[in-house]
Amino acid sequence: MLLLHETHEVHGAREAEFDDAFRTGWMKTLAEGDDGRLLYFLRHAHGTGPSYRVITVTALRHGEAWDRIARRVETGDLADWAACLDEMRHEVESKMLVPLPWSPVQTIDLATVPTDGAEKPLTLFMEDTVWPYEGKLHEYIERSGSHYAEEMKQASDVQPRILTVDASYRTAFGSGNRREVILWQKVQRPEAMERLLCNEVPPQYMRPGTWMHDALSLRDQWQSRLLRTVSWSPLA
Repeated sequence: MLLLHETHEVHGAREAEFDDAFRTGWMKTLAEGDDGRLLYFLRHAHGTGPSYRVITVTALRHGEAWDRIARRVETGDLADWAACLDEMRHEVESKMLVPLPWSPVQTIDLATVPTDGAEKPLTLFMEDTVWPYEGKLHEYIERSGSHYAEEMKQASDVQPRILTVDASYRTAFGSGNRREVILWQKVQRPEAMERLLCNEVPPQYMRPGTWMHDALSLRDQWQSRLLRTVSWSPLA
């Protein structure tokens, strides 16, 4: 399984058109075949970063499926759709992702992904993008599973968690920054985010033995984005 992760810089005045183009074009067209499915359509929550950013995540069955869809976008039946999309955005950044060995999600049954655009409650995600030090990528991948993911699981057994790690990915070979890991985390208690945003990290979470402390030997740069689904996003 491959995941096509795209960040679109949309013209503010054409935001609604852009949404509709993905809902009636990309999502519906992919649903007619077996090569891929749109999984998520999300907005960068207002007040947490640049304006009018849309993030889309599309699952592709395998490399051959990616090749077929790419050809359709470049010169086939999706070329006109892609050209119209370009008129509604300033830029788009794309990268291909593959699951980490410890990711809770390793594959997705594309046949089970909704394609009817039915409305559902909105969901908030925290997407952490991490850049391990040179030469530390594989160690980071291993220890983030054995330490961070396990630490989160143990904490959730004690009290309800603000975040849960739903999936974890890295950039595929030849796609984007090689040393890049993405943690896909669902915000389970949005009302508790105020505590996270308005207070310093408690000292007990930064002592030796905790991930916040020990991971500094592997990385010290990452980016967190709060992403909110739209009502018709296939997954939430």
